[in-house]
Amino acid sequence: MNSLNTEAFTLFGQHILWSDMTGNILGLIGLVLGWRRSLWSWPVQFVSGLVLFAAFYGHLTGSAGKQAVVMVVALYGFWQWNRGRGGAGDGHISPRFASRRERAALVGAAAIGTVAVALLFTAFPELSWDPWPDAYIFVGTVVAMYAQAKGMVEFWFAWLLVDLVGVPLNFANGYAFSGFVYVIYGALVLWGMRDWWLRSRKSPRPVLEGAPA
Repeated sequence: MNSLNTEAFTLFGQHILWSDMTGNILGLIGLVLGWRRSLWSWPVQFVSGLVLFAAFYGHLTGSAGKQAVVMVVALYGFWQWNRGRGGAGDGHISPRFASRRERAALVGAAAIGTVAVALLFTAFPELSWDPWPDAYIFVGTVVAMYAQAKGMVEFWFAWLLVDLVGVPLNFANGYAFSGFVYVIYGALVLWGMRDWWLRSRKSPRPVLEGAPA
């Protein structure tokens, strides 16, 4: 595990760690596969979390714990997408917009979760180097992955909001490769958002029982 935290190379004066590079490249691939609505998005995200968990375990307990949660959500996402395959008629899930109640639940969970996790990080400083932004990114990531598991177009908006804080925070804390990857994430999020948005408008709407087709 110590080898994961050794320096791979230096880029623009920033020291790039093997763990940071490997985990985030896998995360980037997972996002691309999510854009394509591929079931493989979830195993790749799981392995990404596993790599970062191994790198952080025994060094940054809070970061390792966050990756454990990410892996659990990845397993849930795989289960959900496996159940929903074929919903769009092409062997993949059918993207949709969340209902008002679901949007309110996502926003509420993000707000309450961020405060709760930030207070936990503040009470135990060894869990995080920057409690509030770190809590925001962690909870935002979990909310985004959950929305992705449900096939909601809003998951792209959640990722975009995470990126806005993730880029400067990663550069500030020496995880330069994560910062660069988050910039790429931002571009992919915009493309993916457009693709899912258009697909959600083309998806067949459910017909009520007894109603004319």
